[in-house]
Amino acid sequence: MTETEGKFDFAIDRGGTFTDVFARLPDGREKVLKLLSHDPQNYKDAPTEGIRRVLEEETGQAFPREQPVETSLIGWIRMGTTVATNALLERQGERTALLVTKGFKDLLHIGTQARPKLFDLEVAVPDVLYEEVIEVDERVVLRQDGCQLPRKEPNTGDSLEVWRELDMQRVEDDLRGVLSRGIHSLAVLLLHSYTWSAHEKAVGSLARRLGFTQVSLSSEVMPMVRAVPRGYTVCADAYLTPKIRQYLKGFTSGFRGGLEGVSVLFMQSDGGLTPMEQFCGSRAVLSGPAGGVVGYAITSYSQTENKPVIGFDMGVRRSTSTDVSRYAGHYEHVFEATTAGVTLQAPQLDINTVAAGGGSRLFFRSGMFVVGPESAGAHPGPACYRKGGPLTVTDANLALGRLLPSYFPRIFGPGEDEPLSSEETMEHFQQLTCEINHFLYTNQSQKMSMEEVAMGFIRVANEAMCRPIRALTQAKGHDTSQHVLACFGGAGGQHACAIAQALGMKTVFIHKYSGVLSAYGLALADVVEEVQEPCSLQYNPRSFSELDHRVEQLTQRCTETLRDRGFSSSQITTEVFLHLRYEKTDCALMVTATGYPGNSRSCKSGDFRSAFTKRYLQEFGFTIPDRPIMVDDIRVRGSGKSGIKSVTNTKMGSGILKTRVMSSVSTVLDAVIGLFLPSTILVEPSCVAHLTEGGDVCIAVGSDPHCLLGTELNTVQLSIFSHRFMSIAEQMGRVLQRTSISTNIKERLDFSCAVFGPDGGLVSNAPHIPVHLGAMQETVQYQIKSIGSIIKEGDVILSNHPCAGGSHLPDLTVITPVFRSGVSGPVFFVASRGHHADIGGITPGSMPPHSTSLQQEGAVFTSFKLVTAGVFQEEAVTEALMAPAQYPDCSGTRNLHDNLSDLRAQVAANQRGSTLVGELIDSYGLAVVQAYMGYIQTNAELAVRDMLKEFAHCRQKQTGSLEVEAEDFMDDGTPIRLRVQINENEGSAVFDFTGTGTEVWGNCNAPRAITFSALIYCLRCMVGQDIPLNQGCLTPIKVIIPSGSILQPSQNAAVVGGNVLTSQRVVDVIFRAFEVCAASQGCMNNVTFGSEGSGYYETVAGGAGAGPGWTGRSGVHSHMTNTRITDPEILEKRYPVVLEHFSLRPGSGGAGEYRGGDGVIRKLLFRNKVVLSVLTERRSTRPYGLHGGDCGASGLNQLHRADGRVLNLGAKTTVSLEPGDMFCLYTPGGGGYGEEDKQTAGAGRLLKKRRRFNDNFSERGSVFEYRMAQEGV
Repeated sequence: MTETEGKFDFAIDRGGTFTDVFARLPDGREKVLKLLSHDPQNYKDAPTEGIRRVLEEETGQAFPREQPVETSLIGWIRMGTTVATNALLERQGERTALLVTKGFKDLLHIGTQARPKLFDLEVAVPDVLYEEVIEVDERVVLRQDGCQLPRKEPNTGDSLEVWRELDMQRVEDDLRGVLSRGIHSLAVLLLHSYTWSAHEKAVGSLARRLGFTQVSLSSEVMPMVRAVPRGYTVCADAYLTPKIRQYLKGFTSGFRGGLEGVSVLFMQSDGGLTPMEQFCGSRAVLSGPAGGVVGYAITSYSQTENKPVIGFDMGVRRSTSTDVSRYAGHYEHVFEATTAGVTLQAPQLDINTVAAGGGSRLFFRSGMFVVGPESAGAHPGPACYRKGGPLTVTDANLALGRLLPSYFPRIFGPGEDEPLSSEETMEHFQQLTCEINHFLYTNQSQKMSMEEVAMGFIRVANEAMCRPIRALTQAKGHDTSQHVLACFGGAGGQHACAIAQALGMKTVFIHKYSGVLSAYGLALADVVEEVQEPCSLQYNPRSFSELDHRVEQLTQRCTETLRDRGFSSSQITTEVFLHLRYEKTDCALMVTATGYPGNSRSCKSGDFRSAFTKRYLQEFGFTIPDRPIMVDDIRVRGSGKSGIKSVTNTKMGSGILKTRVMSSVSTVLDAVIGLFLPSTILVEPSCVAHLTEGGDVCIAVGSDPHCLLGTELNTVQLSIFSHRFMSIAEQMGRVLQRTSISTNIKERLDFSCAVFGPDGGLVSNAPHIPVHLGAMQETVQYQIKSIGSIIKEGDVILSNHPCAGGSHLPDLTVITPVFRSGVSGPVFFVASRGHHADIGGITPGSMPPHSTSLQQEGAVFTSFKLVTAGVFQEEAVTEALMAPAQYPDCSGTRNLHDNLSDLRAQVAANQRGSTLVGELIDSYGLAVVQAYMGYIQTNAELAVRDMLKEFAHCRQKQTGSLEVEAEDFMDDGTPIRLRVQINENEGSAVFDFTGTGTEVWGNCNAPRAITFSALIYCLRCMVGQDIPLNQGCLTPIKVIIPSGSILQPSQNAAVVGGNVLTSQRVVDVIFRAFEVCAASQGCMNNVTFGSEGSGYYETVAGGAGAGPGWTGRSGVHSHMTNTRITDPEILEKRYPVVLEHFSLRPGSGGAGEYRGGDGVIRKLLFRNKVVLSVLTERRSTRPYGLHGGDCGASGLNQLHRADGRVLNLGAKTTVSLEPGDMFCLYTPGGGGYGEEDKQTAGAGRLLKKRRRFNDNFSERGSVFEYRMAQEGV
């Protein structure tokens, strides 16, 4: 493929609001324009109209709109489009059916079983993409060495067995039924088809013959292990591809001859172009923003300086958010990411969408400035759009004069024919300023002007955008400050200098085409062809020949495809990737051997071992030299070089830009400086902007001079300090995840990190694992009371005892005091709590279902000095970890190496937190930092007091009483009783658990800290908005817990069940007292099985309770847990088990005006001898309904023996299983809400509106996935 000469070439980014056009003219000149994506009064299609205008203006010939555009003058067309993204957000794709292995019809509804927002009781989740499900009675399983079940015939090879063949006649009958109901798009997902696709291909061939117009097979769309994300991906492909085809048909119809003979390429999510005919739904979701990444990568990154770049894309009119990404000489891809609630398993650029864009809403809550995550959306949009919208970041920029209405088209207002409205923005800001000043007056603080209020929101928005940029870089071991900030999008220039200063960056780069950089990036991009196949080989000399052979085959496929598309050999390059991980870990890295040539000890295509170990060391801080390396996938990416050459010279020029002074503290550069299209750049004090030879803007960023800040309350600084404290906890977590070694901490992310004041009061905590929320504060305060006088600098404390604020023994808390020169005691504390997989006791995993004393659950630490005067006490802690062996039937820790490694990682995380706290004090002074710590806690306190006052006011009107009470029971009959007395004037309450049952003979005793965690969780849910989760939440609350009860047991009581079971009942009782919602399943359904060689632990979803205005979500975790469940294919690959069934449990949710969510059915067939343990609740009691709603069904644990016997295992047991035995778990449903209307019973779900996903802001990218994984613990 050669560059066209003498013709017009077009690169077009069709966005949701605007379409950007970059045109290269026959004489080599360049032209750009921007037009509305939807303007039906003037044209049918924006890209076609853009092409028509350029041709007409440049040739002087008439190209009438009503006639197809002549194509003889067009060389090529390249497009990026949001068609697929919008269809996914709006849920406006093709009607689709899903065909899936029998027993898994609800697999994609359940998904990972984790809820997306921890404190959202409604559990708002978007609809699945398919309309109907066909279950196919077929089954393929992986062959396992040592499997003791009889082999099934016929065999398909060395690694697979077909247990049930396809019944093609039944499949045909079912498919004909779907077609008869008007569904013509089919997604096919059969288990293990990623490695053996014969059944899927047979179904696909039949479906096409029957007349399905779109058939997507998961084995073709993305042949990677893990059924759930592969299923989401194939559904997205079937759902979106017909819509793309429909759009392409309309687009090509606007040109003479349907664009035949013209090269038309579309941008894919991976940053590569593909022919129009190959453009499909699963690869199209990031088509629009991908062009921008290519644009800044090619124009901003200098091979000679080798300085990595952060891309910062913030549009003026963008309705929700800002995109952040990174480039350091190669594109950073992720292979599994969630967009609009759908997890796609496909190569995608790692574009992180963060909740602070032009449309992010502005709030003043309990004395704090808040930006987002709520968005004004495209409709009504910001207040200045003249459609009755709320205040947003765009309005704040407009109020400060950073946006000039005259530069914008007249497209606003109800008739879409008016300019931006400064008047409406100012009116809204005047109202908000009055509200803020009233608060400040009552708190004896200085009033703020309207401009100060607007500027305050801008500063808070900037800090909100800094947090994900830090996370994106530091997650992989990079120094944020050593990056260039490449800014594009219409609004980015207004924030770039401030963000760069906050992050310590020295350079901001803004390309001359920054306003249309996504379109320009399309012109620069390459055509890409990718092929990938699964692999299950060890990376060692015995496998090199097979790996080389498979790489050669895939490379040949890539090359031949690109040649068929017109590329010569000189234009084609290929790059080989291996998806590598250490054996028995889940942290796989897609590794290229570029820079690591092959040698006698490696594959021909490169030294992947060296490349892998270096990258692993950079990202995680260590390697595992003796552990085999596994190859999960082989991938080859071929590129056809076809883009235009960028002429941008990124070296800084010598001419200082002339600027227009706007105020004494800032200067503004507008379009007259040489940028194409209107764009405003704010150059902060101590920053200097230069114009490069290519017409781009390069800004040298000076240090951020902190303004003098006193200890009196500044509400803007309050918000900024809140972000800074949270950022410290988040950065601690990143260090812990990188440097730990165990699966639980490194991969499952089962940990929390936190910052505490000198009194041990919680300041910030990340992530928000419910059962950790209040518990760590108890631990730190216990240490202060017991050994505070002897804690010295260089000491680190280890604790896990329930009486010292512990939750259960495997959760080890490491506490580091932060000292300051000239101050006698600690000025702050930092701590990290991590779940260790084993610390001894009577069972592997230290979670015994039948423990009766604390010593049976593992090693105990009350106030143990893990580090003394800077020296890690390895010998002493080893002795303590092995100490449980002295008790009958107990063992010391079974994994000492991981324990020690993870404890060192926790110490390292605390050290990072201590350093960051010190830097914050260096910047502002100790008195100021501690003052704002107190203000942040007060902010949380005010939010809780406001909620209690509002509840008390309503309660008083309804009942005349300010007292509420509730009771619920454990399965053994133990009551949990609560009486709450509320003081309406103070907004305070007394939570009195007097009457709760005594400590039990068993392990459902819950340490005091568990009740506090449950209480903070409930308060946050009832507040209903984001607030800092810290000590202040409990300041208005007095808690009374009777000593010797199940909620405050004796010192040696067993507690493992209290952490995972009783905690749920405490939540049920609190919500029942406040009549918030019906009970959810009230259980975590803990299941453990294992043998000498391996062990496995999972918790299983159930039904969520219904509430006022919502039905309970089915098949989801609730309240105090949010653990993700292992994918079926991973489960069967690594453990001696076959998952026979995993679906919803119909009818288990309680009836009512709003039904409770259904529980699930999960059946595990065991292939070898194992020991099974279950630790569950709600087997004899039922989750309550509320206000006339019925109770949810109780759960059931059954064992189906291979000899045909069926046994009820009860709620808690340990049992030995034989090959062929099957464990059947039926989890509880949620309670119903409100009395059911018998005449409309059952119709509620049919009438329920399909949920759109863009009702709220939708995050995306690796930073978001990391946080979701953390909160899914």
